[in-house]
Parts: sequence; structure tokens; C-alpha cells
Amino acid sequence: MRVPLSWLREYVDLPATETGRDVQAKLISAGLEVETVEQLGAGLTGPLVVGRVLTIEELTEFKKPIRFCTVDVGPANGTGEPQEIICGARNFAAGDKVVVALPGAVLPGDFRIAERKTYGRVSRGMICSSDELGMGDDGTKGIIVLPPEHEVGTDATALLELYDEVLDIAVTPDRGYCLSMRGVARETAIAYGLPLRDPALLDVPAPNSYGYPVQVADPVGCSRFTARTVVGLDPEARSPIWLQRRLQKAGMRPVSLAVDVTNYVMLELGQPLHAYDRSRLDGPIGVRRAEPGEKITTLDGTVRVLDPADLVITDNRGPIGIAGVMGGANTEIADAGTDPETGQVRGTTEVVIEAAHFDAISIARTARRHKLSSEASKRFERGVDPQAAAAAAQRTVDLLVLLAGGTAEAGVTEIIAPSAPRTVAMHADHPDRVAGVAYGRETVVRRLQEIGCDVYGQDELVVTVPSWRPDLAEPNDLAEEVIRLEGYENLPSTLPKPPAGRGLTERQRVHRRVGRALAGAGYVEALTYPFVSEQVFDQLDLPADDPCRRVVKLVNPLSDEEPALRTTLLPGLLGALRRNDGRGSHDLALFETGLVFHVPAEPGVAVRLTVDRRPTDAEIAGVNAVLPEQPRHVAVVLAGAREQAGWWGKGRPADWADAVEAARTVAREAGTDLVVRQGQYGPWHPGRCAELVVVVDGAERIVGHAGELHPRVVKAFGLPARTCAMELDLDLVERASAGPVRAPRISTFPVATQDVALVVDAGVPAAEVERVLREGAGELLESIRLFDTFTGEQIGEGKKSLAYALRFRAEDRTLTVEEATAARDAAVALAAERTGAVLRGA
Repeated sequence: MRVPLSWLREYVDLPATETGRDVQAKLISAGLEVETVEQLGAGLTGPLVVGRVLTIEELTEFKKPIRFCTVDVGPANGTGEPQEIICGARNFAAGDKVVVALPGAVLPGDFRIAERKTYGRVSRGMICSSDELGMGDDGTKGIIVLPPEHEVGTDATALLELYDEVLDIAVTPDRGYCLSMRGVARETAIAYGLPLRDPALLDVPAPNSYGYPVQVADPVGCSRFTARTVVGLDPEARSPIWLQRRLQKAGMRPVSLAVDVTNYVMLELGQPLHAYDRSRLDGPIGVRRAEPGEKITTLDGTVRVLDPADLVITDNRGPIGIAGVMGGANTEIADAGTDPETGQVRGTTEVVIEAAHFDAISIARTARRHKLSSEASKRFERGVDPQAAAAAAQRTVDLLVLLAGGTAEAGVTEIIAPSAPRTVAMHADHPDRVAGVAYGRETVVRRLQEIGCDVYGQDELVVTVPSWRPDLAEPNDLAEEVIRLEGYENLPSTLPKPPAGRGLTERQRVHRRVGRALAGAGYVEALTYPFVSEQVFDQLDLPADDPCRRVVKLVNPLSDEEPALRTTLLPGLLGALRRNDGRGSHDLALFETGLVFHVPAEPGVAVRLTVDRRPTDAEIAGVNAVLPEQPRHVAVVLAGAREQAGWWGKGRPADWADAVEAARTVAREAGTDLVVRQGQYGPWHPGRCAELVVVVDGAERIVGHAGELHPRVVKAFGLPARTCAMELDLDLVERASAGPVRAPRISTFPVATQDVALVVDAGVPAAEVERVLREGAGELLESIRLFDTFTGEQIGEGKKSLAYALRFRAEDRTLTVEEATAARDAAVALAAERTGAVLRGA
């Protein structure tokens, strides 16, 4: 809502020294979001005067039409002689009154006016348009043509009200009454402690039976309908400058007198209105729901198919307007025009004025259904004062009579659905308890009366809510009004005192340890959206029956291209890797921990919980039962160099082993033994894919995969060559844990190292050999490391040599060579039994 300060002063006697910034500070303190204060006329200096065009000479020797004009500006130029001015606009004629900027004037944008030679003539000034003066759109797209009654030489800056301040207020949905000068003026008056001149306090005639006929078939959708008729309008009457300027400052474009008056009253009182050309109405005005298949051509020229839930205005022919949203083209106010045969000026001379109150939810749904947001719908869906309809209609009638020479017919139609004032019961100290401040009953009552409430009672207050505040429905709403008017800045700051807790849960500790460990290993955390398209599973090369393809779809997704919730973290991470690589970051290592979503085993529909009480445990359990399964996963993606080249060495690229090591890092932090073996799954290269297994409740469970991505997947996602990835079910890894990770005991005794080289079949995984060696070596084994692999003729075809370094250490003594050797031999023996390993050279 744009609020000109000059207009605001009509309703509140603000001190003359108060600026827009001062009013902004007051209104912000009262809880309104005043975003900016625009200084109109900033950078504009005169002389800027009214002139009368005397002569126009058309200069035709140039590429575009140019006019050489003489303009009478009276004594404003110091000589009284006509001013010679070059102008390219063509929407004015000799004898018209225009706005002239004389040499020395400065227009907005630091555009300085001076005498200059152009098009072979000397131009001594400029004839101005509204855009050049920073006035906004006046609908002419040309020079300002003033009414003839304005005297030549008059100061145009005062006439056009070019200097002003405009407050731009972001009106929240619960403050719909502030979409009007009346509402903002009320808040301003309260903030300054000044009286309000309410523009809605008008003498309104009582309804009678001979007004324009109206039939309301849906009193729930339309609880009030007022109709007034004005006849004898001058079709050539134009909106006066003051009215046009107020509309422009408020961000609206002047159209015609009848339309401008309805828009002006809407801005003033907050009540949307509509004016019908009575000669184009066919029978009574009706209000009903649309019938299936009905159509209407709205004022914007669009043919719209109506929904049965739409509330429409009708006459005998059918719909003539979408109630509360936009009128129809078939009853539009006609522009003035001259009949070419008779020379008579024709246009709308009789109007029927509609001031109605429509259901907020119905209007909001209709506006969204048709994607048609209007000034009227924005007000109706936020709540309009139903009691203001009659006053708004009367104000419109008065202005049309005053400005267009019309006559108000005596008939007044007013249809009102029965309703009672809304009351709220509240303890007098309720605001005190909400804010933690002792306001006292007198302050509470005074503040509620300032916003228009009637308050009765002592300790238990009965508050009658004003008609323009539909947002006040319960005691907390009233408490908020008291608190905001007393000043949020006056609330004391009190640090919360949380009860002593037990810190993070073990699950939370594991998640944090995993994140820190991966970050310490050089990975950067990425947070991606949980939304995916179903086509992404084709890009991941997943089989048609893969469980990951069963997705949870959103009813109202943010994007129609991504309507499903993710079942894997890889799409988001791979997208992040692709974007970063495309922006020049080629050496990448990203990780993410987050939830994935699986369709529950027995899909169902959650019951709608009530809001008037706490749900029961059974109701909460019923909701949880139909929620998707949401395990937490961890995933990494790598591309480019894993170790940078430099004076220290050649560096190396990231490969599948780095992805496997990331999985081992996660397992170590969770205190879980991870089994790594060759596997094959969806997006990974079949020859470079590791299957990751843990033991949960005595049974092996596959918890993820790691390795290099398949070239088809790399191409489908547009990734760098040899991109690697890993994904684990972190919840399953945690379940396989032996408990909280314990710090290792550090032995003070020396280590005994034994190396062993084993020859096994080429298909035997090194990880399996390592697992068996670890089992056979027993408790004395501290660590085992594969430090060499070898294949060749010396080993034999289909064979490979694996060399391991075994470190033995005891906690209570120095190991002898015999003890270390015995442990090594036990490990080799078990490896020979389980994997067929043979000592190399034996």
C-alpha cells in the first residue's frame, strides 16, 4: 500500500515538522512494515509553469515528425513574449494548456533544461510529459494536457503536487484494513495520540424498495450488497488533477472519471467498488455461484471458463463479473466519443454503483484459480469492513455528482445477511501474562478502545471486535494489539533458562563425528534439495524393479519437473558436482548426510488432526504409521585430483579406492566393522564397484556401494570422466555398531612387525584375505596393512600375490619373536584353509 503523506494529513493533524521518515518510524514501532519512503520531486527544481500553445509548425524535413511550437507562459519567462519550443509529441493542439519547463529548470534524473539549437531552430524550454516529471503513468503516453481553466504562468509544481513523500507499506495478511488510507490513518493517529477524522463517517440514506433490483442467491458468499444509481453524468467530464495525482502516487493509473472515483474511494476506505453502465445492464443484478461451463470476458479482454465454486455477478444474460475479482467487459463504462454522423458526444451517462462484501476464502480461491490478482481481490481476501459498504457507495455518489454533474437517484438498495457482532472474552491481565509486563487494566482497555473495540467488564473483559478487524478472534490476538501499541521495543529482554539436559544423543554424536571425519578427509559438505524427477533413475541406470524407483510424490510440488522425494542422495550431489565443475572447480570432493524417503509398506492416508486440543497418542501414532520411511544416508562424490601435483610429487587423480576409503571412514566413526567386497549395482562401473556390508543382529546386510560411476551415468549427468561415488545407509551402519566408540589403550611395549606374502587365485578379494588373517592372528594383532600386490609369470596364470604387514603388540609385556611368529603362522594357516592362500616362495 502506497500512502502519500499529503493525503494522510487530511485525516490526522500531524505536526508540520513531521517528515515521512518520522511517520515511518512511528508506524514500524506500531507493527507495520513500512519498507521505504519515496521522495517525490527529488531533484526537481523550477521554473515549471502552465503554458498555452499558440502555434504549431510541422517540420517535415526530418526522419521523424517534429513540431516547432510557440507557447504563452505569461510573465514566467521575464519578458511575456511567447516561448519557442521544439517538441516531438503529437497528443496536443494549438490552444491546449501544457506544462512547460523553462531554461534553468532541472528535471528528475539531473536533466537540465537550457536553450539549445536543434533541428535548425532554437528551443527555449521543454513541454513536459508525466514520465519526464516523475509523476508515473497517466495513460496518455504523451504530453500533459491540462484543463483549460488553469491560468497561464501558474506554478505547475504546486498544481501537479509534484513534491510529496510516499510511504510504501508491506501489508501482512492479518492487517487487511491497512490497504486503505482510513486504516493507515487510524494506526497513525494511535501512534501519535491524535484524533482521527474518519472518512467513513458519512450521512447515508436508509435503504428503500425502489433502488436498482438486486437478488443474492448465496448469502454466505455475499453477506452484503449495496447498489446506488447516478444519472445525468457528463460523458466528457475528466478526473480533476488532484484526483489523478492521488491515484498516481498510490500506484494506480487514471482511466476515466467513473473508474477513477471508484478506485479513489477504494484506496480511501478500503472497500472495493464497481461501476456498471446502466444502459448496458439487462434486468436485475444477481449474485450466485457459476454454473458448469459458463464463460465470461473480463475487463482485461480474456475469455475465462468459470468454475462452479466461483461467485459471479449476473444479469438476465448471465455473468457480468467475477465477484470481488474483476468485472465483465459487457457492462464496462464506455469512453467518451463523438458520433461521426451527428457530432454528438456519446459515453456513459448513467451508472449503477456496487459496494458489496464477499467471503474472503471464496474470493481468494477464485483469484488463484484464474491466476487473476486484482486490487479488489487483494482486499477481499484479507478482510474488508462490511460496515463500510454503504459509506463507500455514498462517497462514490457524492464525488460523481460533484465532478461529473450527475444526479443521485433516491433509490437505495441494501441487502444484508443477518449477523451478530463478534465478541471475545479475556482476562484483564492476559496481555500482562503474555508479555511479562504489568500493563494494568486501564492500559489494556484504553489500547483496545483505540483500535475500535468496545470493552465491558472488570477482571473478566468482554470485547466487541470492530467490523474492520476480522483477524481479532481470540484473547491472544487482543493481547498482541495491546503489546504492539505499547511498543515491542519496551518488552524486557530475558535470557531463557533451559532445563539441564543430557546433551546429544549417541545417534547425534555419530552423525557429527561422521561429518567432522569426512570434512577432515578433505570433503566439503553440500546441502541439496530433497526433490527429484522420476527420470533421474533412468540416468542412474537403475533396473525397472529397483526399490529406489518407488517414490513418494508430492501433491503440491515446488516444481512440476521434480515432484518426488529422493530415495538416494546421489542425484543432488551429482548435480552439485556438475554445477561446480561447470564453473571452473574441477578438483571436487563433496559429501552430504540427509534423509531419504521410501514408500511405506502399507500406504495410507493420515487423519486430519484437530487444532482445538492436543492430539492423543493414538492419533499421533496413526499419523506416523502412514509417513514415509526416512532413513538417514551419507554419500560422497569425487572428481578431478585427489592429491595435487607440486614439487613434492606428481599428485594423483581420485579413483574408486578413495570412495571405498570414505565408507571405511564412516564405519570407523560409527564403531562398525565394514566388509568390502566386489559388487555390481546400478550407477557404478561393474568392474570398479564395491559392495559394502555390515552384520546386523547376526545377519549380513548390504548398506551401500562405492566405486567409480558407469560411463553411461557419467554421460547422462554431464559429469567429469572417472567420477566416483559412495552411498551408505547410516542408520544401518549405526545399528551394526558394537556401542560407543572407545579410545584405544596405548601400550608402552614395542611393536613386533611380521610381513607375509600370500599367493591366491586372482578372483579372491584382498579384503577377504585380510579379514581371515585378522581373525587368525588373534588378540595380539594390532593392525594389518596391504602394502603390495603382484601378478606375473613368476606367480602363475590366474594367480596374484598379496603382501601384508602385520603389527603385533601386547599390553603387558614385550613380545618374543616366537610369539609374533606363532601368531603370524596361525593367521597364514587360517588363510590357507579359508581362501586357499599359499605362502609365496614356499
